Amino acid sequence: MDQSLNTPLREDVRMLGDLLGICLRQQAGDAMFDTVERIRKASVDTRSDAQASLPSLRKLLAPLDDDTLLEVARAFSQFLNLSNIAEQHHRERLHRQHLRYPGDPGTDQGLSDVLSRLADHDVPQEQLAATLRDLSVELVLTAHPTEVTRRTLIRKYDQMADLLSELDRPDLNEDERQFRTDRLRRLILAAWTTDEIRRERPTPVDEAKWGFATIEQSLWYAVPEMLRQLDAQLMARGMTPPPPDWAPVTLASWMGGDRDGNPNVTAEVTREVLHLARWMAADLYLRDVENLLADLSMGDASDELLAATGNSHEPYRVILREVRARLRLTREQMDARVEGAPVPQGQGYRSRDELMAPLAMIDRSLRKVGLADIAEGDLKNTLRRLNCFGITLLRLDIRQESTRHSDAIDAITRYLQMGSYHDWSEAQRQQFLTDELQARRPLIDAAFRASDECTPEVAEVLDTCQVIAEQGAEGLGAYVISMAHAPSDVLAVMLLQKIAGVTHPMRVVPLFETLDDLDGAEATMRALLGIPFYRQRVAAGQEVMIGYSDSAKDAGFLGAAWAQYRAQEALTALFAEHGISLTLFHGRGGSISRGGSPTRAALLSQPPGSVAGRIRVTEQGEVIRFKYGRPAVAVFNLEQYVAATLEASLLPPRKPDPAWREQMEALTATSVEGYRSVVRDEPELVRYLRTVTPETELSRLALGSRPARRKQDAGIGSLRAIPWVFAWTQIRLMLPAWLGTGEALEAALADPQQSARVREMVSEWPFFQGAVDMLEMVLAKADLRVAAWYEERLAGDDRDLMRLGEVLRGRLEACVAALSALTGREDLLDNNPVMRWSIRVRDPYTDPLHLLQAELMARLRQQDGDATLESALMVTIAGIAAGLRNTG
Repeated sequence: MDQSLNTPLREDVRMLGDLLGICLRQQAGDAMFDTVERIRKASVDTRSDAQASLPSLRKLLAPLDDDTLLEVARAFSQFLNLSNIAEQHHRERLHRQHLRYPGDPGTDQGLSDVLSRLADHDVPQEQLAATLRDLSVELVLTAHPTEVTRRTLIRKYDQMADLLSELDRPDLNEDERQFRTDRLRRLILAAWTTDEIRRERPTPVDEAKWGFATIEQSLWYAVPEMLRQLDAQLMARGMTPPPPDWAPVTLASWMGGDRDGNPNVTAEVTREVLHLARWMAADLYLRDVENLLADLSMGDASDELLAATGNSHEPYRVILREVRARLRLTREQMDARVEGAPVPQGQGYRSRDELMAPLAMIDRSLRKVGLADIAEGDLKNTLRRLNCFGITLLRLDIRQESTRHSDAIDAITRYLQMGSYHDWSEAQRQQFLTDELQARRPLIDAAFRASDECTPEVAEVLDTCQVIAEQGAEGLGAYVISMAHAPSDVLAVMLLQKIAGVTHPMRVVPLFETLDDLDGAEATMRALLGIPFYRQRVAAGQEVMIGYSDSAKDAGFLGAAWAQYRAQEALTALFAEHGISLTLFHGRGGSISRGGSPTRAALLSQPPGSVAGRIRVTEQGEVIRFKYGRPAVAVFNLEQYVAATLEASLLPPRKPDPAWREQMEALTATSVEGYRSVVRDEPELVRYLRTVTPETELSRLALGSRPARRKQDAGIGSLRAIPWVFAWTQIRLMLPAWLGTGEALEAALADPQQSARVREMVSEWPFFQGAVDMLEMVLAKADLRVAAWYEERLAGDDRDLMRLGEVLRGRLEACVAALSALTGREDLLDNNPVMRWSIRVRDPYTDPLHLLQAELMARLRQQDGDATLESALMVTIAGIAAGLRNTG
């Protein structure tokens, strides 16, 4: 590792820590500062000296009163947030210098790198140009409850990052440097005096507005800048840039549309979110048009444009004033709809083409009269935004659980006195649904709504379909069916849209997420394609969603990963057989156990042929802020997606050897059995989870609008994948990411033939290599000692829980040993020194938070409702998440 490359990062961390110390002295006093320093130094000692006494750190914390515990937790939490700002800024710094960040080995592969690799492999220019032209990356922003930082603090953190960028300028004199440092100190002071904890749970509309803010503040600028950089890289290689309407990246959202298990997302909420998105889009385009009005003052224009304006010495402004007026009207109309007020009359913009027409005419005119350089400026940015964002800002997906649709169909068949749909066989259901989809008559009349069969739950499903009918196609994306099991699940949603009178039906996307459903995905889709009506309906393309969260919760990390791979292989072959294009929608989360991994590694580990120029991926929770919250970082990550999708399409990984497949079957059989022997069969696991981890306390944190459980019971089965991962992450046991995998690796390495095979797989198969790299990364964040702290403080008198804790820590230790034996590296992340440094430098700051959290959990369970203790506990949860750069 080039140590000098990271010297600026170390200096930034030190400066921010010093400024926080100044604020701490000023606001909490010297005594508090000294207390924090003693704890920090004791924590450093326990990490740097194996002989240092952990009880000495405990002794510093135990006598502190509740108010002091809160301030100490806030100090360490704030430092970790400042460290994150410094590290994120350092990534931006190195990207600007076109240097690879050593903490991201193999991930900084932009389009230029990929084009070089394609040239080395003699990929024909025609094939490259065609793939680029049709490339489609759709990022789906979701509001899964993992973002623990308040928006008001995120804004302050962004301002701090801006100041760090300014302080990098070599031309600053001492006064200018001091001025910026003083501003930085004041921002840190403002952050210190701001409540870190969101006190009210956000509504689905709040979540949607948060997503809109990410577009407004970052992606609105990043998208055209990314395209400019891609154009430049293509031109540098003598290639013709793609056509003007090229939009390789588009955006969709689940915020306000994902109603699976979230009773707070209603038809009315979805309608409001769609209107708010239209309002925001109109407002953003209005800002662009105001800038164009100021700039396009020239008089030379084409005959086409002059025919539209008549005689005018400023013809472009004539057109732009009309555009501005319609955008203002559009914004007013959307505002009225949100407020339930009378909607102003007039022609607001109803489609992308309506807004595109005058702007494209201006572009043609400027190029016609020799002002192409002007057209290449802000106008081109606006046109490219219009290609990406449309007039709806993003496309809203609808997601609902499959039984809600079958319940609605069952209510209809009972109302029609046809019997219970639930009692029918799958064949009977398919026949009924197919017949009704092709029938010309209405299925039900208005009286159904007043019948006993139309329960509130059924009415809500119908109301949602009515919103789809109202809104038109531009603002809507996919209708995703979670827990899809059978062909009838897909046909039912198609029929419900027909009943509502939807003229442009949303594409229906089954989500296969459990192990059984992934294994049965090919059979389900094959049965659907066997229906002539359905095959005709999807002739232009089919989308299928692969679930990562629930499959990992069901089968463990390795078993789920292999099931996902096999399902994609089978589906790719099936749709190739039918000559129908397939888009795979990857429901990834931020954590390793929920499919999170670097972009390039994730795409290049997919089965060959499964990407084929098209990819759809969820971006969840805090990942959205880390990857897209700042324009410079967003440009880099967007380019990563374009480059990796191109590479995976034209240079797909090799097909796995039959021996590798056989080995994976053996590995995953052992892994799934080991995982389920604990998760399903260990009688004390639920008690351990609720006693030793903050799983129960997480419900106090106002993270998102969706309940933590699908059903209100204490079992693991009803617990959502996100809090399941979040709880284990907080105590550094990381159980969902490795449980079962250690036994699988141990068994394989014990057999000489299997041992040679898995070593070959690590070196030659991107899929397996990626799984091993991700396992190593998550195990580097695991900590046996920290997990033992929680057990000792919270379950010390319970022999059954202590026994289970010892078993789990033993399995973790064995997993680390097996991984080390496989990779040949004595220490985790020996191949990733900066990430290892990042984790180790944070440990002395996260350790006190872990000890504090265990102490606070114990006190709060005895003094339920204590506001100070509750606040302090929430701060530790947020602080540990910041320290690990990981939640759920």
